[in-house]
Formats: sequence, structure tokens, C-alpha cells
Amino acid sequence: MNLTKEEKSWILYDVGNSAFVLVMVTAIMPIFFKDYASKGVADAVSTANWGFANSAASLILALLSPVLGTLADYKDRKMHFFIFFLCMGLIFNSALVFVQEGMWLTSLVFFVFARTGWAGSNLFYDAAIMDVTSGQDRIDHVSSMGYAWGYIGSVIPFLLIIALIMGTKTGSDSGTLPVFQTKVGFLIVALWWAAFSIPMIRNVKQHNYLPPSPSPVSESFRRLAGTFQEIRTSHRRAFVFLAAYFFYIDGVGTIISMSSAYGRDLGFSVTLLIVVILFIQLVAFPFALLYGRLSRIFSTQNMIMAGIIVYCVIACIAFALPSITDSDLQIAAFWFIAFLVASSMGGLQALSRSYFATLIPPEKSGEFFGFYNVFGKFAAITGPFVMGAVGSITGETRWGVLALLLLFIAGALLLRKVE
Repeated sequence: MNLTKEEKSWILYDVGNSAFVLVMVTAIMPIFFKDYASKGVADAVSTANWGFANSAASLILALLSPVLGTLADYKDRKMHFFIFFLCMGLIFNSALVFVQEGMWLTSLVFFVFARTGWAGSNLFYDAAIMDVTSGQDRIDHVSSMGYAWGYIGSVIPFLLIIALIMGTKTGSDSGTLPVFQTKVGFLIVALWWAAFSIPMIRNVKQHNYLPPSPSPVSESFRRLAGTFQEIRTSHRRAFVFLAAYFFYIDGVGTIISMSSAYGRDLGFSVTLLIVVILFIQLVAFPFALLYGRLSRIFSTQNMIMAGIIVYCVIACIAFALPSITDSDLQIAAFWFIAFLVASSMGGLQALSRSYFATLIPPEKSGEFFGFYNVFGKFAAITGPFVMGAVGSITGETRWGVLALLLLFIAGALLLRKVE
């Protein structure tokens, strides 16, 4: 399937912004926060703080998404909002180099704004899929290509950062991250992200839009109320899917953002965590493409369900990890979890995005994807918050992991109701 210039440019943005997810959300930043910015803070408390910060970033965008999505449906607005949030993410990502030891609150504030910028740009990026392609099979293919190449693209800056870290005496052992090299890594992420944003900015145009309005803000609020009613009645399939998406993507996002912090609580070395995360990125590439191909055979909905089932297994094994007394067996179980995550995370996210895109009117893609992001971001609030809260109450993070199983089960049950 040959890709157009716009489709390629859209996919390249996933290559750029995925570096933020890998380095800043999943791999390096959580360890930097726990070992350096939160030095002296108890493990359970610092893990909970990290969870609360991820929840806060999601809350900010969840509150803004409906209005922003509605405003973005007017001509040329979508890319303007995209660029604004992109710049916010790049600026605050770079600002993390100024964090010093023990400055856990400042670190979290910068991270919250950086993640808000990343998530905000992704809102309009997701909605732009309706401007670059059309048709169920092609949308599934392009969406899966975005996630797949995003995994491969994020590995390149990740390897550069790992080379910097492992090239020092501090980084070559299992102790902690070298501060200077880690901060240089934050700048590498910003530069990589910015570079692969350029094709998106230059080549992707808003083809589906609503006519201009003399009072776009007030009109947007009126449309917002009407769209919420419309999505509940005229687009009921989309509404039920959003309810299912709220629950299962909550669990997926929480596992992605909290995995490194949980690994440190279990005593796994920085080196092991980094190698495992690199393994996940490489294995996720073919599996994301495989999900796209299998969706043509077994249907998109069935492949989403398969991904949810895999994550149920992940939650159960992760809960059991602390009970495994043999260190070699515990590490082997951790590797198995990594393989399961790699096999399903890209396909599940890509097919969710493309499946929803086929349920909505193209000219209102920004508005409807605003609701998509509301459900996704409120989900991202509850998961880390629940995991952090349960971990704080019980003193063991594993009970927070087990709570995620309920989210996957609820999502699966609701997904079955989508006709």
C-alpha cells in the first residue's frame, strides 16, 4: 500500500513524539525523578508522586480537550493549536535540565507542562488522520504504521542517550543515572521531537473543516453541547466505544507510565530496566504492523479485544512479581511481561484510534477527537492515581497494579456492547 506525502509526514510525527514517551514518560525520567529529584523521599511516596503528576497532566488536557477540539474544526485552526502545544512540550521538556537534587516539586511541575504539551499536540495530530487519509483499511494501516515507526524512531535517540549514560563510570554500574549525561539526554529528546515535527507542519493541511464563524468561541460551546447529545444518540456506537476505551486505555497508559517506577520498587537495576524497555520498543514494531494486518482478517474490534486480554494477563503476573523469591525466576517473569507489553501496546492503541475515526463525521474530527481525548485523558488520571493511592495506603505498589485488572475487565465488557 503506497503512502502519500501527507500520510508519510503524519507518520513521521509519531517517530518524533514517541521519543518523549519512551525517554520522559517510560524509561529515563521516572528513574531520574526517583533517584535524583526525589532523593531522600520514601519509595512508595515518590512512586505515588510520580503517579499524581501523570494524573495532573492528563487532567489539564482533559478539561481543555472538548473546547480545543471544537475550535480546531474551523478552517486552519487545527495546525495552529498543534504548533502551540508542540512548542509548550518542547520548552518544558528542555527546562528539566535545570532541576537539581531534591527539587522533586519543580521537576514534577516542569514534567506536567511538558506532558500536557505532548498530549495537546497529539490531540490535533490524532484528529488530522481524517485529513491525510480515508477508508477503514487505509486508516487502520496508516495508524498502525504511525505507532510502529514511532517505536523504531524513538529507539534511535534512546540509544544515543544510553551510550552517553553507559559511557560514564556511574552509568556503567547498576547504581543510578549520571546527572549531566541524563540532562543532555533530555535535550536530545527535544531536538529529535522538533526535527520530526517539521514535515507535519509543512505538508499536512486541514481538508475537513467547518465554515468560519463570527464568534467561534461562543459558537464552539454551543456546538460542544450539541455534539455531546449527538454522540450519545446519533453516534451511539462511538459513545459506547468511548466508554470501553476509557477503562482499558486507563490500564494500558498506567502500565506504560508507571512500569519503571514499579521496577525500581522491586529492586531491579537501572541497566536491566533500560535494556528491557529497549527490547519492548524493538519487538513492538512488528507487532503493531501485525495487529493492523490481522484486523483485516479478524476485524478491528476483535483485535482490540485480544489486546485487552493480553493486558489482563500482564496485570496478574505483575501483581505476583514481588512474591517470587528466586531472583532469576523473578527477572524471567519480568522479561515475559515485557514481551506481552510489546506484543500488544502499539496495536491496541493504533486500532483504537483508527476504529474511532471510522465512527465519526470527518468534518467534525477535531470535535469528536476532543471527546476521544477527554475519555483518554480522564482515564490517564484515574489509573496512575488509583495505583498511587492504593500503593500509599497499603505500602505496597503491587496492590495498585492488581487494581488495574478491574479496568481491563470493564473495558472488555463494554467493548462487547459495541455493535
